[in-house]
Parts: sequence; C-alpha cells; structure tokens
Amino acid sequence: MRVFVTGATGLVGSAVVAELVAAGHRVLGLARTEAAASALEAAGAEPHRGGLDDLDSLRAGAAAADGVIHTAFNHDFSRYKESCEADRHVIDAFGDVLAGSGRPLIVTSAVGLLGSVRLATEEMVPPSGPGALPRVASEEAAASVAARGVRVSVMRLPPSVHGDGDHGFVPLLIGMARETGVSAHIGEGLNRWSAVHRLDAARLYRLALERAEGGGEGEGGACYHAAAEEGVSFREIAAVIGRRLGVPVVAKSGEEAAAHFGWFAHFAALDCPTSSAWTRARLGWQPTGLGLITDLDHDRYFGG
Repeated sequence: MRVFVTGATGLVGSAVVAELVAAGHRVLGLARTEAAASALEAAGAEPHRGGLDDLDSLRAGAAAADGVIHTAFNHDFSRYKESCEADRHVIDAFGDVLAGSGRPLIVTSAVGLLGSVRLATEEMVPPSGPGALPRVASEEAAASVAARGVRVSVMRLPPSVHGDGDHGFVPLLIGMARETGVSAHIGEGLNRWSAVHRLDAARLYRLALERAEGGGEGEGGACYHAAAEEGVSFREIAAVIGRRLGVPVVAKSGEEAAAHFGWFAHFAALDCPTSSAWTRARLGWQPTGLGLITDLDHDRYFGG
C-alpha cells in the first residue's frame, strides 16, 4: 500500500519509513525542507512538501495515499498547549479526507496522559475537560474523526523512545545533569517509566497499519501501547547518567524537584508502568531491541 507518513525524518518517523519500505510498502513522507526531502529519497521514499501548519498539504498527502501514519508533533514545550491544539487540527484535517473511505489513520499519543496509575492498559481513557493535560487533544481528535467514519487507531508511546538519534526525555536529563553537576531523582526514585526501542516502535506502527488496512472487525478505534518494558525506575536511569558523567546521584524532595527540573518536574515524577499485553496478543508484536538501561549505557548518549 502507499502510506503517507508525517514526521518522516524524525526519531520515530524515520524508523517507520524504513520499516514500511523494507516490508514492500510505498512511502510518501512529509518534508518541510530540502534536506528532509533528500533524506527521504535516500531512504527509498517519495517526499511530499509541506508542514504541520499547512493543512492543505496534509489533506493532499492523505488523499494520495492508501493510509496515513501521523508521528509528527512540535515538541516546543514553551508553547506546549498550542502544539497540542495544532495536532488536533492536523488530525481533523486528515478526517476531512479519510472519512468514509475505509483507509486507515494511525495517530500518535502518549502513555503519560493516563497519569500515575498502578498499571496503564490499552482500554484506559485519559482524563479530559478542564485541568486535563493538553496532549489529550490528540486522542480527543481521534475520537472525533472516528465518529465521522474514519478507521483510526491510536498509538501511545512511552516516556522513553530510545535508540540512535534519541533527542527526547533521556537526553534532556543528561543535559540537566551536565548543567547542574548532579543526576537527580525525586524521593527514592522508584517511580517507573515504560520504554521502547525506536525500531520496535516502528514495527508496531507497521503491524497496526496492516491490521487496520485489512479491515479487521473492530480495528477502528483500537488503542495500542508501544511499551517493550513495563517500567524502568527513574533511579536506575539517574544512576547510569551519574556514573557516565561522573556526577553525584542525588534525591530531591518535591519542593527541590520543582526548582531542579522546572517544567520537567511532572515527567520526572511520573509513575506509569505500562502493559502492552493486549497489543502484543492483537498484533503479534514481540520487541527485540535493547532495553533502556542497556541502550542508555552507551557512548552515543554521552558524546563518546
């Protein structure tokens, strides 16, 4: 099938493109720049010029494809709410094209939306309404286009998607440790993050797309968890960073954490072990990539 991929040169999206091409699919990748277009051509994909702020280009890309995988998101946390609302508009734009067509759409969300829970499972619905995390806009938009007749699935990513090119939360923690001279966790640091290697996540996107494209009963509205590891303690992550940088590993109180982590304190405190049992059984997904701690303890994360 011909698949339109947004975020096609990003950490997850580039792995998705490679996975799709290797499986024999044709890929149309969103490219905002000439450099991105060249990278897509080198990867065996066809570039489609446009950006997340150009809804007409997104509609055109979706119209030219047999399915859409939406991995792009503006991670400018200084304008986080605006980025989340922009994602809502992007998903709505895809709905304009895909409604009633039977062509699948996979949108990306985050396990962290479920908050600190005993065990996050696929059937859980994140809180919405006043006080909800802004990122819930993506899942709200998915539900909205599903009601319009779009065969949409949600892929929830864990707090750490790791591997070559990682520029997410773990590199951010490394940067904080370098800047402050300590690698910190909150309290005993026993809160847990789920994690997945980027290549395992990419394979899951492909499996979800192929399942939905096959028209399996009930596939519209499916929610998948891309969690290869149920939970890695924040203390373990901090310990590797401290050892590799040669800085102390310290515990921060809640008040101290707010000053140390700033806007990131919410994520540093998140305790959201994640089950992917239903996802694995439904799609036959078996992660094979390195675990987070093994992958983190590698020179590429520390400039070596």
